[in-house]
Amino acid sequence: MENLGFEWAGMQRLGVLGGTFDPIHYGHITAAAAVSERLALDRVVFIPAGQPPHKTGRQISSASHRLMMCLLATAARADWSVSRVELSRAGSSYTIQTLEQLRSRVGPDCELVFIAGADMALDLVNWYRPDAILQEARFVAVQRPGYDLSRLADVLGAARAKRVERVTVDTPDVSGTEIRQRVADGRPITELTLSGVAAYIDAAGLYARTDHGTLTAAKREDR
Repeated sequence: MENLGFEWAGMQRLGVLGGTFDPIHYGHITAAAAVSERLALDRVVFIPAGQPPHKTGRQISSASHRLMMCLLATAARADWSVSRVELSRAGSSYTIQTLEQLRSRVGPDCELVFIAGADMALDLVNWYRPDAILQEARFVAVQRPGYDLSRLADVLGAARAKRVERVTVDTPDVSGTEIRQRVADGRPITELTLSGVAAYIDAAGLYARTDHGTLTAAKREDR
């Protein structure tokens, strides 16, 4: 795993926030900040997914674009980092593999805190090795508009639901889908994501509508 510019040893709580981040937005940022403060995390690591198995039906932006947007969004926080551990891994990205890699760096005494949106928590039963994830990390589900965490026991089963910690955060009602659609329609996104990310999306030509009426990950290919 790459050196992220901080000392791995000695940390008591490491927050882990994964996702496609296509693009990263205020929902991600708000959740990370709130959980970090409430649980006294030493650091939060944002991990863009390489080939997320649940996104096989949609083209996602290139790894370099998503990584750069995460770097821009987190640059103002000295206690936030971005890892390309999943982007460097061949094949599908599985959360348990990432957690096990992180564990090998931080050691047995550091508490890994996996931060997930309510939509992700409600879908945990469909993840690869969900019980191993709950064993390896403290799983924190952040309330998100439109998703009812009171259904966790019904969806996951009582035993798994007890291991999911619920955190209520006043997160903005924003999604990557909405941002991509707004860009395609020529509408502003400045209230949905950070200004640096919005500027990058514009400069890179991300999410533009093609001549055929479909969305493209970028107007220009990476070089």
